[in-house]
Amino acid sequence: MQRRTLLAALAAIPMVPLTVSLKPSAAWAQVPAGTQERATEPHDPDANSRIARLLEDATRLEPLETVIVSRDGELLAERAYGSHSLTGSTNIKSASKVIVSALVGMAIDKGLLQGVDQKIETVLRSEFPSNPDPRLSEITIGHLLSMQAGLARMSGSNYGRWVSSRNWTRFALAADFVDEPGGGMLYSTASTHLLSVILTKVSKKPTLALAREWLSPLDGFRIGSWHRDPQGYYLGGNQMAMTPRSLHAFGELYRRGGVTKDGERLVSEAWIAESWKPRTSSVFNGDGYGYAWFLKDMAGVPVKYAWGYGGQMLYIVPDLGLTVTMTSSEGEPSARTGYRDELHALMTSIIGAQGA
Repeated sequence: MQRRTLLAALAAIPMVPLTVSLKPSAAWAQVPAGTQERATEPHDPDANSRIARLLEDATRLEPLETVIVSRDGELLAERAYGSHSLTGSTNIKSASKVIVSALVGMAIDKGLLQGVDQKIETVLRSEFPSNPDPRLSEITIGHLLSMQAGLARMSGSNYGRWVSSRNWTRFALAADFVDEPGGGMLYSTASTHLLSVILTKVSKKPTLALAREWLSPLDGFRIGSWHRDPQGYYLGGNQMAMTPRSLHAFGELYRRGGVTKDGERLVSEAWIAESWKPRTSSVFNGDGYGYAWFLKDMAGVPVKYAWGYGGQMLYIVPDLGLTVTMTSSEGEPSARTGYRDELHALMTSIIGAQGA
């Protein structure tokens, strides 16, 4: 089956129970202390069978490597395709931007940053070019998070030129303004990289060390290798290695409202709410965008998702308690090939399989 026919194939899958060996979900959500409770309905026991059928059909998606589906913290299904593994390291690409966003929120809560309205010149002034454009002084932490800095994008056709430069921070800050700070969305990995630099400067620790220290109580979470720029700053928003299960563990942290399974608070509920508030929208797909999270309705319910090149996806459906992780080959783009839309179609079908 060709990719362009997958959506129709998914829609045609009968929602009937199959005999599979999967871990059943709990009938009711177990809510850790400190987590905002979600009104839940008893889980449809046939949903596991329907999801298993969907994941079997998804073998037709050649780039797809792994899928993990859980609801209210209970595993519904997980699958690795071909020679790939759920515990094997993969480059999550721009899906790593949501981890940088979380670290910014944690830094604010710890008092290392003043808040999203803090001007970046308070930290990065020494990196500004000589005779800087006055608009550089207007860029805030929040502008970087929501891709509204106004500076020319350092993704897409400009990415190679940017990462070939001697100093990525200064190169990004010397870019031309193509919009005003706070204007339209200009998706740029340079924006999240500047956040990584800011985190390192205010904490006096590498961003990777911060992630490992601050998120260490999160069971199953681990960052492997992570690329650095010529000055040694970790690349905020790309080239981060994680296992699918590690990425899923991070998604579960946000699904639970920022607490671990044991109820330890790591990320504030207020920060998650701010991160999932639409602040702009993508010119490429029309989806909303918050603080590094894309926002889209699927099957009639709001979905928050992280998206990395090639099809590295982390979906969270708060209304249903769903967390879904998908990893793919990083060799081909997922947007212009239509593959991202096929992953969205698979996610839509997973939501529909819940019987909710």
